[in-house]
Amino acid sequence: MIQTYSLHKDEKKEPTLIQTACTNVAGFSELYEKFSKKITVAGRGQSTLKNYARHLAKVALHFNCLPTELDSDQINDYLYLVKREHNTPSDAYFKFTVYSLRYVFRMEGLKDKRIELPALRGNRKLPVVLSKPEVKKLLAAPLLLKHRVLLATLYGCGLRNFELCNLRLSDLDFDRRMLHVRRGKGGKDRYVPLSQHLIRGLEKYIQSECPQTWLFNGQVQENQQGLRDRRYTTTGVQWVVRSARQTAGLAKQVTPHTLRHTFATHLLEDGLDIVSIKDLLGHACIDTTMVYLHVAQSGRKKPFSPLDTLYC
Repeated sequence: MIQTYSLHKDEKKEPTLIQTACTNVAGFSELYEKFSKKITVAGRGQSTLKNYARHLAKVALHFNCLPTELDSDQINDYLYLVKREHNTPSDAYFKFTVYSLRYVFRMEGLKDKRIELPALRGNRKLPVVLSKPEVKKLLAAPLLLKHRVLLATLYGCGLRNFELCNLRLSDLDFDRRMLHVRRGKGGKDRYVPLSQHLIRGLEKYIQSECPQTWLFNGQVQENQQGLRDRRYTTTGVQWVVRSARQTAGLAKQVTPHTLRHTFATHLLEDGLDIVSIKDLLGHACIDTTMVYLHVAQSGRKKPFSPLDTLYC
């Protein structure tokens, strides 16, 4: 029988899921420690570890046993439950469930269980992109200078959410007008240009707020090593974007990643080549960047509707 309770328990309790599984499920603590070491040695980021481990913890708590002890029917039942609550196979929740199981099965050498997992269809959705007037409205919406500069940095440098949170003052090079993005996705570094407009905003913000180490400070929290960490959190960045969207009165759904999509699309429309955009975004594969060719209004002739010429 498939259990029918919701996989969506209070999101505020999610940070304790791993700890709960370590305490209540026999062997999960040892499996998590091995999994953590494997992820770290492989050079994967802490966000990958956190996301994968949460999903493994949910599976373990659902069945009260290790995910590696499940048979094919149990795996299929669980994936059916996830699929029923998340309608499409391209949904991030479903994908992370499958990816985490694949990773731990591969780690434990369980090839027979690995092939039981379904193949995932690629996400064919095109990204949401803001127009330049919409970006201007969004950047002007926050009352706090700190939030306006934060949004401008996301858009002006095409950063991922966690990359923005990890920025240090030492990563800014105003003389060369460059920003050093350290340990992006896949642990790779890259440089991106700093707009002169953004530099002026950053200088004003730094003079006003006096950040010490991290470019954007948030509330003091304890990190995984038990040390006090003042970095802005990804949740905090999401709140800033959401609040700015509401204040600006934008109808489109806007997330921090929307500004990254918009950065790439606007560069393409302004004439920058796709290979340079790939490097600025830190994409490992050009195929990932090619999606913006389907979004950008560029080319030999800008696309138009036949209604524009019907009454000419």
